[in-house]
Amino acid sequence: MTFTELYNKAKSVINPRQLSEYATAGEVGSAILSESGKIYTGVCIDTACSMGYCAEHAAAAAMVAQGESRVLKMIAVGSNGNIMPPCGRCREFISQLHNDNLRTEVMVDEGVVVTIEQLLPYDWRKM
Repeated sequence: MTFTELYNKAKSVINPRQLSEYATAGEVGSAILSESGKIYTGVCIDTACSMGYCAEHAAAAAMVAQGESRVLKMIAVGSNGNIMPPCGRCREFISQLHNDNLRTEVMVDEGVVVTIEQLLPYDWRKM
C-alpha cells in the first residue's frame, strides 16, 4: 500500500459539514494502514467546547473496533488537499495503542515520511 493510495482514501472521506450550531465535521480525513493490510478511515469532529477529536482518532477507533491496534502507515489530509502532520495528542495516542506503533510511518508533507518515534523525540517511556 503506497502513501498515494492512503492519501486518496483519506481525501475520499472529507466532507465538511455543519452538524449543529456547536459542531462541525469532515474538514480533515485520515487513513490508517493496519498490520492486517486493512485501511481504516476517519474524519475530525470539532465542537465549540473542544470535546471533538481528530480524524486520526476516528480512524484508530474504527481499527480498534475491528480488533486491531498495530498501525503501519498513516496520513491526514485537509479539505484543501494538503497533507497534515498529526498533532501531539494524535502522535501520543497512536504510539500507545501498540508497542510497535513508534515505528509507524507517517506522511507529514508531500514526499516526507517519518516515524512516530521521530515525532516524539523525548518519549516519556524512555526517560
